[in-house]
Amino acid sequence: MLAVLSVELRKLSRSLAPVLVLAGPGLVALLTFFIVLNGRRATPWDRLMEGVSGVWAVFLLPMSVTALTALVAQIEHGPRAWDHLRALPVPRWRLYAAKAICAVALVVIMTGLTLLLGWASAAAAIALKPAVAPPAALDLSKLLLINGKVVIAALLLIAIQLWTALRFSSFVPALALGIGGTFFSVMATRARAGVFSPWQMPFNMFSPEAWRVDTALALGGGLGVLALVAVVLHLARREVL
Repeated sequence: MLAVLSVELRKLSRSLAPVLVLAGPGLVALLTFFIVLNGRRATPWDRLMEGVSGVWAVFLLPMSVTALTALVAQIEHGPRAWDHLRALPVPRWRLYAAKAICAVALVVIMTGLTLLLGWASAAAAIALKPAVAPPAALDLSKLLLINGKVVIAALLLIAIQLWTALRFSSFVPALALGIGGTFFSVMATRARAGVFSPWQMPFNMFSPEAWRVDTALALGGGLGVLALVAVVLHLARREVL
């Protein structure tokens, strides 16, 4: 399994994946810089960083997962490499499991980068405009906990987007699904039914209503793990992709 993972990482390092990993967090950091710089009064660090994480969870995380899973799949779809890969003396499930593991790991990295770059951009803006400096220190443990929940709640979304991207050789179905899911989630963030949308589950971690947090976390995390296993088993048993 380690050898398959190593090969997958080499493929990703030679693709546009590094650019994509930086793009989403970079956009959040840029937005944060200008929001803080244009602020008229100080905002507590906790509220400031919660805003950074909220923007990531509601829009850029779903869109980044859409682009990332499409990229992971097109590495094989593009050069029609599946026939060669599936003929290798390696259990097929390992090929798909490696892609699933890499997709989840990259989402974890992007979430961490969003926090780091968001904090750095806010600190840069505060250095230029000391009048908006937060009055209290940042509660790092609370910030890490809520972002950990965001990643767990995103597992079902990752599984659905990964299956669609791997199942269809064209990138259009995966992109259409991701754009559509994100659009409805952003336009209906307060809808009660939104808690059942995989694209909105990460953002529900910021809800003041405990039932929304618990439901989205249980569905996104619990069903997400099962869905990732089902994706690997289903694709491994198919004879043709």
